[in-house]
Amino acid sequence: MFKKILIANRGEIALRVIRTCKEMGINTVAVYSTADKDSLHVRFADEAVCIGPHPSRDSYLNVANIMAAAEITNADAIHPGYGFLAENADFSQLCADSNIKFIGPSAKMIQSMGDKITAKETMIKAGVPVVPGSDGLVPSIKEAKKLAKKIGYPVMIKATAGGGGKGMRIVKEEAELESNYLSAQAEAGASFGNDGIYIEKFVEEPRHIEIQIAGDQYGNACHLSERDCSIQRRHQKLVEEAPSPFLTEELRKKMGEAAIKAAKAINYESVGTVEFLVDKHRDFYFMEMNTRIQVEHTVTEEVMDFDLIKEQIKIAAGEKITASEYFPKGHAIECRINAEDPMRDFAPCPGRIEYLHTPKGLGVRVDTHVFAGYTVPPFYDSMIAKVICRAQTRTEAIAKMKRALEEFLIEGIKTTIPFHLKLMDDKRFIEGNFNTGFINEFDWIEED
Repeated sequence: MFKKILIANRGEIALRVIRTCKEMGINTVAVYSTADKDSLHVRFADEAVCIGPHPSRDSYLNVANIMAAAEITNADAIHPGYGFLAENADFSQLCADSNIKFIGPSAKMIQSMGDKITAKETMIKAGVPVVPGSDGLVPSIKEAKKLAKKIGYPVMIKATAGGGGKGMRIVKEEAELESNYLSAQAEAGASFGNDGIYIEKFVEEPRHIEIQIAGDQYGNACHLSERDCSIQRRHQKLVEEAPSPFLTEELRKKMGEAAIKAAKAINYESVGTVEFLVDKHRDFYFMEMNTRIQVEHTVTEEVMDFDLIKEQIKIAAGEKITASEYFPKGHAIECRINAEDPMRDFAPCPGRIEYLHTPKGLGVRVDTHVFAGYTVPPFYDSMIAKVICRAQTRTEAIAKMKRALEEFLIEGIKTTIPFHLKLMDDKRFIEGNFNTGFINEFDWIEED
């Protein structure tokens, strides 16, 4: 087992990893930018190293400084968390070359799933259902029109190196194709340095369902059931839950088997997530694979009573997976609390937190790195906390979440708590009648 792990991340995920490391008797090293010098992950790690000024490129994406921090602290492993360098194949390879264990998959595994075209080809060979679309990149508008006509409108234009909704466009008819193709291409080039575009059939009224997987270096792989991540805004998840209120036992079994096929197709080693779109007819299609821990791993942990970070560390240390094909016990819901003003189209709202009271009680978990007196910096993702509520049934979990959100008091900045409270009262959400387009129709602001 590792003696010392450096966490190459910040915020709540850095703190989350530190907690598990402490329980495993592993020393920790926090890295931080000058903007995060007062963050809790810096306070609770055994050691902390400043790796640069606030811009991410100069700190949390500064590979040279992170590797130097690992060297001077004698860390024998690096946990990347999520975001930043978590799915950077070059960083994974550099760790391997430097004899420092990257707690995640190999560079080859990351590369095989990082490019969406390659990933789709791999899934087809593995027998995993995929959305009909182009066999590779679509190099011209002429080819795009030809393909779209063949598979039928509406279609989805996607950036091959995409993520976070960038380089994605829905096209409902041919007259809209050229302008959307060019704008998606330009956005992809600016965001990822790769303007490659491909086209798929647009899945109507889709649910976003992901399967949690784990695999080890001995060829073992399993799934730990699903999460429903369909409540999204601009392709960014807002609420996640496990299990999905939409899946049947038969569909859960089929999707779990498909996720294991996906993992075994690349000899996957670590924890990860296979993401699917499920249409209104309950047909499912592979979307992408995230080769890292997810923000929403907590809902799986709650219904499985299983520490996924611990499993990830043990796999990286060469142990066999201890997880098996678990099935959910009870129901868990997670609300992401962002420092945003929902009354102003969710504009970022950084600033000093003057007062903070987090909810407590049976079945209520709050993962956060903020505290009273903490200043939320404007330089990073706006998520400041995750509230996860667990109960015997979905109805009880929703009621518990509503109570917890009412008890969550933050003064000094605006947050998305009012939005989530309104959502917990929405009839369609309560009935489980939603898809990824739900927020576009959700009028949560009451008129005076």
